[in-house]
Amino acid sequence: MQLQLLKKYVKIFLVIKMISPFQGISELQKNKLLKKLENHTYQFNKNEEILPTLKNTNIICILIEGKAKIINTNYLGEETLVEELYENSVFGTNISSIDNTENRIVAIESCEVIIIDYNKLVKIDNLNYAYFNMFIFNLFQILNEKLKKNNDRIQILTKKNIRDKLLAFFENEYRRTRSQNIYLSGTLKDLSDYLSINRSAMFRELKSLKDEKFIKVNGKKITLLYIPNMK
Repeated sequence: MQLQLLKKYVKIFLVIKMISPFQGISELQKNKLLKKLENHTYQFNKNEEILPTLKNTNIICILIEGKAKIINTNYLGEETLVEELYENSVFGTNISSIDNTENRIVAIESCEVIIIDYNKLVKIDNLNYAYFNMFIFNLFQILNEKLKKNNDRIQILTKKNIRDKLLAFFENEYRRTRSQNIYLSGTLKDLSDYLSINRSAMFRELKSLKDEKFIKVNGKKITLLYIPNMK
């Protein structure tokens, strides 16, 4: 029983765990790096908007602690989840389109954010330091994963109906983890926002998929009762 619980929480951890921008960098090197980049660190409370006054500044941000989300609000006041941000997430003016007046970043829980001026990041003499090169390598790894996730989401959003969007999402998660157990990082409402579909309509489709023995749902855990198409 304890082993099963351990496996469960390890899987949940893997959903939100990602490479650190400071991976392979000692604490001493990290302090030197941040001093060289003249970073600023800010604290944000739950439900507080992050960086509302810095939207037009070219910055790179690293979420050191906490959880946040980027939300798009259209002219009707309808909100769409653009991106979820966790510890070690990297975002910024151009990376995440936070200069868009319709997008805002909201802290889901208390957050700590490091802000780096992009112009400090691209100074050529920084390349003389091994820890800086490691930092840039880690950033590229993170941004590459972010790009892949965005592309996966675009492919899902091109599906014409709710069932196809859900099945495409399940297949992506199965392909990523090779597990028929999917552990959602957020709520089912967050999932409906991610898929840009009506929550009530999604719940009805999930019920149909359960009734047809495609899936089982237990809280944030969705078990696939079929092997997804891996083409």
